[in-house]
Amino acid sequence: MEQPLLELHDVTKQFVHGEDTLQILKSITLTVEAGERVAIVGASGAGKSTLLHLLGGLDTPTSGTILFEGRDLGRLSSNALAEYRARKVGFVFQFHHLLPAFTALENVMIPALIQRVTVPEARKKSREALDRVGLSHRVTHRPGQLSGGEQQRVAIARAIVMEPRLLLADEPTGNLDSATGMAVHNLLLKLNSDLNMTMIVVTHNHELAAMFSREVTMADGQIKEDKHRDAAAS
Repeated sequence: MEQPLLELHDVTKQFVHGEDTLQILKSITLTVEAGERVAIVGASGAGKSTLLHLLGGLDTPTSGTILFEGRDLGRLSSNALAEYRARKVGFVFQFHHLLPAFTALENVMIPALIQRVTVPEARKKSREALDRVGLSHRVTHRPGQLSGGEQQRVAIARAIVMEPRLLLADEPTGNLDSATGMAVHNLLLKLNSDLNMTMIVVTHNHELAAMFSREVTMADGQIKEDKHRDAAAS
């Protein structure tokens, strides 16, 4: 039997401000299988984004362990952790963070070039990623020439250009109108299906979360409910 892609065991996260200790995450235990698509829902301050940052190697837990493909992220060197973030994980945020002076193609090429992929190969991979998100006709456009939905699609293409095993998205439709947001969510589901890419998405929108095969509800830094749906019905 294939091991889970992600395993969290008793993960906590604290921040210390002066004499006060803020407990952001409390004893989080969670297993995510390869290819799963998981929506994380909950009120602001529930710990959703903090959890995503830990999964992506952007921060470290105060205690507990996070395993990715059986490897303890907490035991990785700084170089190995950087390699994990660059090769294994793709990030999509509420705001696209595209470079305004670069074309869509150039923005998508950045992660590949950072990983020393040759320019011709980076260009090829980036065109393929833009084609996957339906923007093959917009490769030479700069962000200011694109709609909000198109800008987010470029950000998604940038996140998948290195073909990561895990895609983490933090409110990816929070800055979009409902119709455009639904289109972006449908795109994420298609990428999950086409690429067998494990997907964990933080969202406030319960209608959109219902499209995922698993919905994890957080409150006060804890998992309150972990609902699995029949994949055929989602």
